[in-house]
Amino acid sequence: MTAADPPAKGAKGRLGLGAAVVVVIVVLAVTVGIGILRGASAPVVSVAIDGTGASPAATAAPVYVYVSGAVRSPGLYVLAEGARVIDAVAAAGGFVQGADESAVNLARPVGDGEQLQVPLIGEVSAPEAAAAGTGPIDLNTAGVAELDTLPRIGEAMAQRIVDWREANGRFTSVEDLLAVPGIGDKMLEALRDLVRV
Repeated sequence: MTAADPPAKGAKGRLGLGAAVVVVIVVLAVTVGIGILRGASAPVVSVAIDGTGASPAATAAPVYVYVSGAVRSPGLYVLAEGARVIDAVAAAGGFVQGADESAVNLARPVGDGEQLQVPLIGEVSAPEAAAAGTGPIDLNTAGVAELDTLPRIGEAMAQRIVDWREANGRFTSVEDLLAVPGIGDKMLEALRDLVRV
């Protein structure tokens, strides 16, 4: 057989079969590659138990709350963002017998770094003690009326403090009061021992 002679029929068949296998492998590789790219760019949606869409717990930042006082298991608890006082009390095992359940607002959202004190019946709660002048007022839970009891703070300034808290989130330190319009260094020093976060 010379170089000009056509290849044998068996060799042609093997070449055709080999080419077909290569084409199939390339098609599979391209299909898998497209699937991977589509999967990587597709949004991930987790379905909540109620079927409404993404679970808030999957995307929410944790909130650390220290629960103390008249609860079964006082301590530090990690809750989902948006948790309320009732969730913090439940995490701490619920109220003990004799707890003054009406002294805490169970519907209030809790904030990161908050200490939640549940008093016993007849015991003075932290906000009541602050209002009575026997303890510092919590800047993150006090209302306008409670803040108005502080020296040099009138109703308008108390409202500004509440407005700042609602617009910017919880106070992280007493020094954050300097960001409230109308509060300067002298007023901060007058309030420093009378307020807390």
